Amino acid sequence: MKRLTAKLVFMGSQGVGKSSIITRYIKGDYRKECEATIGASFMYAKVTIRDYTITLKVWDTAGQERFRSLVPMYYRNSDAIAVVFDVSDRESFRQVKSWINEVKKNTDTPVVYYVVGNKTDLVDSRIITYEEAKEFATSVDAHYWETSVYSNSGIQDLFTNIGRNLIEMVESSKRPTNIKLEIDPEEGPNNVKINNSNIKCCTN
Repeated sequence: MKRLTAKLVFMGSQGVGKSSIITRYIKGDYRKECEATIGASFMYAKVTIRDYTITLKVWDTAGQERFRSLVPMYYRNSDAIAVVFDVSDRESFRQVKSWINEVKKNTDTPVVYYVVGNKTDLVDSRIITYEEAKEFATSVDAHYWETSVYSNSGIQDLFTNIGRNLIEMVESSKRPTNIKLEIDPEEGPNNVKINNSNIKCCTN
């Protein structure tokens, strides 16, 4: 089994549902009213894909303008960035580009970018179409995904796909320096571990 540890940071305007997405995935909880994040909060999330067990160190950053200057300290050395917007709020969508540009300007290591359109259950008040958001995400070299915390739609697959992208980065010829990979020794009959000298802990 290969154990992968990576840093995932959620960003976006206030009220778009960043905290709700994270809590829905990790705890399975849904709360219609969620307190605004002050500065940032931190949790662990687990994803299992193929022979990888992925531990995501998930940072949930505040969306209020008064905390904007603090955000860089949280996305520094990140491996994946998910910028969330509300599909019924065009201003939150406009802000996505500035968030992504800020990270790219201050990051010199490979990062998986996701643009996440949340609150897709608000069908009647939806303003941003899937096509518009997808086209924008492609223009900034990001993946696009849609979620609804209320209906628990797309949440599981969002984290799974981020995990897949991180595995692709690790298995590429240019492995990111931030991601930690540990490989268990091979197991023989009766779960007897062999080739102990092959245990690896790679950070390059």
